[in-house]
Amino acid sequence: MIAVARVAILVGLAGLIPFIGGVLGLFLLPDRSVAILAWFYLYSAGILAFMAGIYWPIAMQLEENRTYPQSPLVTMLLSQVFFVAAGVGLLLETPEKIVLYTLAFALLYLVDVRWMRQFWPDWYLKLRLGLTVVVVSCQVLAGAWFHLVHVG
Repeated sequence: MIAVARVAILVGLAGLIPFIGGVLGLFLLPDRSVAILAWFYLYSAGILAFMAGIYWPIAMQLEENRTYPQSPLVTMLLSQVFFVAAGVGLLLETPEKIVLYTLAFALLYLVDVRWMRQFWPDWYLKLRLGLTVVVVSCQVLAGAWFHLVHVG
């Protein structure tokens, strides 16, 4: 039997490949940057929405078992805030996308650590920290590239 932690770690690390590849593509293939940037933010939105979706089933479990400090309503609202942010981000211009996705991924991790900690095993929070550092770094690097090329 495969341990859930191992699978989650492998899937999480594999999920970084498009972020890292997108940033590398911006710097190495500047002639393809319009497509790369569009793809990078589409992938960012998908991952943010996917990560936000985890709070919905937690809210349903809370409805049945109110032993946790977080209310089902708050948990469900958290899910929707990040999901909507992911979608709205796709409608924004690039400078606003940079800010939104950078902050959203950082805030998603902070929500997990601050308010959702009791739901996650320790290994998951360690994994999330590492993944979040890489994803936020990629968001910042994509933003830096954009500003170098289009602003500065």
